[in-house]
Amino acid sequence: MSHHTKAFKRIFQTFSLWLTNLGSEMAKSPEEEHPVKVFGWAARDPSGHLSPFTFSRRVTGEEDVRFKVLYCGICHSDLHSIKNEWGFSNYPMVPGHEIVGEVTEVGSKVEKVKVGDKVGVGCMVGACHSCDSCANDLENYCPKLILTYNGIYYDGTITYGGYSDSMVANERYVVRIPDGMPLDSAAPLLCAGITVYSPLKYFGLGEPGKHIGIVGLGGLGHVAVKFAKALGSKVTVISTSPSKKAEALEHLGADSFLVSRDQDELQAAMGTFDGIIDTVSATHPIMPLLGLLKSHGKLIMVGAPCEPLELPVFSLIIGRKTMAGSGIGGMKETQEMIDFAAKHNIRADIELISMGYVNIAMERLEQADVRYRFVIDIGNTLAATKPSS
Repeated sequence: MSHHTKAFKRIFQTFSLWLTNLGSEMAKSPEEEHPVKVFGWAARDPSGHLSPFTFSRRVTGEEDVRFKVLYCGICHSDLHSIKNEWGFSNYPMVPGHEIVGEVTEVGSKVEKVKVGDKVGVGCMVGACHSCDSCANDLENYCPKLILTYNGIYYDGTITYGGYSDSMVANERYVVRIPDGMPLDSAAPLLCAGITVYSPLKYFGLGEPGKHIGIVGLGGLGHVAVKFAKALGSKVTVISTSPSKKAEALEHLGADSFLVSRDQDELQAAMGTFDGIIDTVSATHPIMPLLGLLKSHGKLIMVGAPCEPLELPVFSLIIGRKTMAGSGIGGMKETQEMIDFAAKHNIRADIELISMGYVNIAMERLEQADVRYRFVIDIGNTLAATKPSS
């Protein structure tokens, strides 16, 4: 048997075992899968409509942390996922991966937190813990990464997110929220915050004296400005909307503002940026951005357009420029980010909503009608939506 045939057989056997396990688990209703009953909101189909949903979570294992969910941010990826726009959604789906709350129970081997502590869970709840990425505190790049929702956990059951009254996770994937940090505006940092903090640090952009461009002033962009300024960079917001200039300069503290559709402004700024963090999730031209970079400059993509972008390679070659991608960060870096945010008073700008408003919020999010992140007040509003038995 050839090497390729053996490899294919192993993959097929693994896949078959996964399907078998999944099939046996899915034979049970979400409410019966695990011992601990939980209430939340879920999408049932690609319409994306969310409604009350009763399901279950596992008992608290010896390395697990269970907490009462108080707030959960709404990420743009929640919208993509509930509508199956990426093509791999499982229903029913409980979204939410910007989850904060108060610890109610810890396993016997948990050392990081105790009952009563404020904690958070971001985009992931598991990984293989044996690959190079995991060994280097980059669980986010593990090939066996387990997503906080719409993922398959070690036991073969589907993971459910933070639009719910309680959460349980291995302590490795739990972030400690520093004392005094407002929980509602801290929640979006568990996704949006780490998504921009990680590339600023890794690519050496968040440093005194560096001139950094932030493309897009939405959920990611507005916290990118705050982190880059706190790290000592000179920051220019690059936007298609001239109306956001005052907001960028006066409220968020950017040093300058550039309208990307204004050819005169683009020409004047050519070759002046050390790096650019591109947060835009819609298809847009790359060449003008590459033109803004100095030689050896770096364009880092953190937004995720559904359609491929056109890459003008000649623009990279002239000036030995770099175009790269970056996605969230490992757990060690996520904790570092939250601690840095607390120290420098960095918060997401949020609109706090009730659980019952979530479908309207999703419609508004689709129209970019939010400044800049919706956060659901789970602790105060979820219980009121529970159907009477």
